[in-house]
Amino acid sequence: MNRVRIMTILGTRPEAIKLAPVVQIFNKDDRFASTLVVTAQHREMLDQVLTLFQLIPNEDLNLMTEDQPLAQLTAKIFIHLDPLLGKYDPQWVVVQGDTITAMTSAMAAFYRRIKVAHVEAGLRTWDKWQPFPEEINRRIIADIADLHFAPTQWAYNNLIKDGVPKHLIKVTGNTIIDALNQVTSLPMPDDIRKLLADKGIHPGGKHLVVVTAHRRENFGQPIRDICQALKVLAKEYFGQIEIVYPVHLNPNIQKPVHELLDNVSNITLLPPLEYLSLVHLLKNARLILTDSGGIQEEATGLGKPCLVLREVTERPEGVEAGVLQLVGTNTEKIIRTAAKMLKDDAYYKKIAHASNPYGDGFAAGRIADFIYEEF
Repeated sequence: MNRVRIMTILGTRPEAIKLAPVVQIFNKDDRFASTLVVTAQHREMLDQVLTLFQLIPNEDLNLMTEDQPLAQLTAKIFIHLDPLLGKYDPQWVVVQGDTITAMTSAMAAFYRRIKVAHVEAGLRTWDKWQPFPEEINRRIIADIADLHFAPTQWAYNNLIKDGVPKHLIKVTGNTIIDALNQVTSLPMPDDIRKLLADKGIHPGGKHLVVVTAHRRENFGQPIRDICQALKVLAKEYFGQIEIVYPVHLNPNIQKPVHELLDNVSNITLLPPLEYLSLVHLLKNARLILTDSGGIQEEATGLGKPCLVLREVTERPEGVEAGVLQLVGTNTEKIIRTAAKMLKDDAYYKKIAHASNPYGDGFAAGRIADFIYEEF
């Protein structure tokens, strides 16, 4: 059999989560000769996902440095990745989403006339500054890619609007559901079991509110406004809720979050959690507040109401399903919307339902089949 030479390139934790099911199939499918390259755009958070999904990179560029400028990271990926494209001579390069790693890898492959397959193609806000720099990254990849794997019909329509030929677009579902199904089937980690017990979070006990916020557009005053909303909610619902916030390692987030929230008794600040622990924390939440794209999808899949700490989202399917609500970073709006979720049980039950507009958990297999068919 003539095997397809595939190189999958990833650098961040979200990329690793969403590409793990795809790489797993490439590794065990005799139709493919698979190579995995990591840039380590995120280091610690990437490594624990690779371990969880039992993925061993063929090449690790180890490019992460603290608070690294985007231009510097982009240049380093170009310089270090190009020799590997020459060494392995892949027929296809697979990238996911909209990171600097994905965009730069797609361009490096293009310069060598290597075909590019884009997983989770077609997400758009139509605002180049939100999210920054992801909106422009994914538009650049769209101009390069030879196959576009749209997670939903909405994403497919965006690609058509961008002028991508229909025959190059395949609607596959989102691989986040493939990954989520794997992880939710695993036992709850001891660290989460102990945290829930110590904080009195159980049916009939306190409600769990999970927070993640780390996006670049929320650096500065926006993250301070988010923290102020959390302080008010913690005070107003003292004894009723426990807010748990795994804080991103970026110093632009670490500093204001710890400055404002360290001494609030019913707010627990944690270091970033391993993915298995994070998923089980989300499963036990009454309410999620996030500016993360992936967590919007996970919350929707788990049926957990989620306030999106952004002005726009490229994942409107979750909004249409009723699970996601856009609140931005305005302190009063966050407080008002969260309060309704916490005290109005009838309203909460109306929107707290599992819905999978993002797929059925078999996206990775479709992606592998489509690449082989194109080959």
